[in-house]
Amino acid sequence: MKEDKTSLEKLKEKYKEIKKKHGLPSFEDLNKDFGIEKIAEYETDFLIREVRKYIGERSSNYLRFLETILNPVNAPMFVFSFIKLIGSDEKKRLTEIYKELIKEEIKVLELDMEFSEEKEAKFIREYFVFWQKIKKEMLELLVKVNGNWDNKSEGNSKGYFG
Repeated sequence: MKEDKTSLEKLKEKYKEIKKKHGLPSFEDLNKDFGIEKIAEYETDFLIREVRKYIGERSSNYLRFLETILNPVNAPMFVFSFIKLIGSDEKKRLTEIYKELIKEEIKVLELDMEFSEEKEAKFIREYFVFWQKIKKEMLELLVKVNGNWDNKSEGNSKGYFG
């Protein structure tokens, strides 16, 4: 008796076709960075658009995080502690990354308005390369902040209520 393929296996097969056609990154690489395996839960005639949407969602999440760091109006309290741990050089680079992410966000909006398989593929290819660079820089910053978290001087800080 033959077992039916799982929806994830079907997704991987379908992705393999568009990967070959458009020269996209591997399913595994995109899945590691953007969690595209969740697409298996949905049926779609436009798989490439769904892949791009997941990439766009992850990008938006990081954009919102940077917005909160750079303009902490109504931010959670941990953000203020985070901000204290980054220097002016790091803030400057975060601002640059923010601007780069904004450009990508605009591309996502354009793609949402008018479907083009070729444009979707181009975005995925280019964003994946862009993300590898940005991911590395952001990870270095987070490691630095995390390393300084316990070393932060709390002696003069009375906190919000004090």
